[in-house]
Amino acid sequence: MDTRREFIKKTATGSAGLILGASLLPNFGYSNILGANERVNVAVIGVRSRARSLTSAIARYSEAKVIYTCDVDDKIIEKNNVFCQETLGYVPQVEKDFRKVLEDKSVDAVFIATPEHWHAPMAIMALQAGKHVYVEKPCSHNLHENELLVAAQKKYGKVVQMGNQQRSAETSKLAVKEIKEGIIGDVYKGEAYYSNNRGSIGTGKKIAVPSNLDWDLWQGPAPREAYRDNIHPYNWHWFKTWGTGEIHNNGTHEIDICRWALGVDIPKTVTSFGGKYTYKDDWEFADNQQATFTYDDNKFITWTGHSRGKIMPSQPGRGATIYGSKGSILLSRNNYQLFDLGGNLIKKVDEKEKSATLNTAGAGGLDVRHIANFFNAIRLGEQQNSPITDASITTMTCHLGNISQQLGRTLNINTKTGRVIKDREALKHWKRDYEKGWEPKL
Repeated sequence: MDTRREFIKKTATGSAGLILGASLLPNFGYSNILGANERVNVAVIGVRSRARSLTSAIARYSEAKVIYTCDVDDKIIEKNNVFCQETLGYVPQVEKDFRKVLEDKSVDAVFIATPEHWHAPMAIMALQAGKHVYVEKPCSHNLHENELLVAAQKKYGKVVQMGNQQRSAETSKLAVKEIKEGIIGDVYKGEAYYSNNRGSIGTGKKIAVPSNLDWDLWQGPAPREAYRDNIHPYNWHWFKTWGTGEIHNNGTHEIDICRWALGVDIPKTVTSFGGKYTYKDDWEFADNQQATFTYDDNKFITWTGHSRGKIMPSQPGRGATIYGSKGSILLSRNNYQLFDLGGNLIKKVDEKEKSATLNTAGAGGLDVRHIANFFNAIRLGEQQNSPITDASITTMTCHLGNISQQLGRTLNINTKTGRVIKDREALKHWKRDYEKGWEPKL
């Protein structure tokens, strides 16, 4: 475990910073690195809202080009084509079936911004096709896929980066460095939170599949269900067949920052309280959740997720606070704030470029940095800010939070494997059922 922690520490602090193109690099022999002088050809798969941020950020990296976009919905494709023309100055080749994209050997890397049940299966297929992968969080729909994706990356040796873009925030890097140097003493707690007021998703009615949508390919690895009018294009997040709930949808980001700042890996215990308290609708996860993750050295992380009903008294919509024996640090995507034990602000450091924190349509500074780091890892051998070996631990942590919530009890965890100890019922949630012929395999 110590060896892996040292690797993670080096990865977290060893980034060479934001590099938007080889033209900005001094001549340190980078031409000898495989692919350093070559353009990275990119496919963006799943092109609704989040993909627009990714596409805009890719466009700001001079040695990368989007040559494919892919989606199963014709209306979404049409809107994205307009966006690409405005943003890129051209419309990339369009495919509805991502498998055709993977067959094209000219594609070097894929960006996956699909519904979550597709993340790991598609990433694994892309690795098997020889592609590098940038996958939006969470990197898996279940713990079995989580293990499989990490194993696939090791087997095929490609770069895999998860979209937890705050790992590329210069202010967060500074804060983590100073935390390790003792600026707030001995750290013991990470407090992650998310506050929103999502409305009801109603009770879905079975209707004919819209002619613009390939519903079979949309479902892919998931067991087949009839199409209903409250699933696509966004509310799949709240159905267990396709989504993973708010602890993954937004908690992944803040829990990840807490893990990073506290220097912890897999938790010892996981406890979750909460439930569904607001609307009587098809939402299948807790809409208000409090999860606690404990670690060695008396460290712990809490997750407070208010999906429907704002946290009161009023506080920012999302963030992470790190507590130490000498003070605390508030980390957002846009700044780092240091406080003493009395809550007095000591210093504040802002990001040079604002993040698209609550706006998925444009590229924020963190998207640009995180994607540049991904490309630099491919072309220049730069250390990743979020290698999948580490990012998958955050995803694992969130999966365990969901399992604890569903079972209504504390889970004891093997801190080397992430497996739940002596709990057969919990282990039944390790893997999902797959549609015949679609189960991911190495």
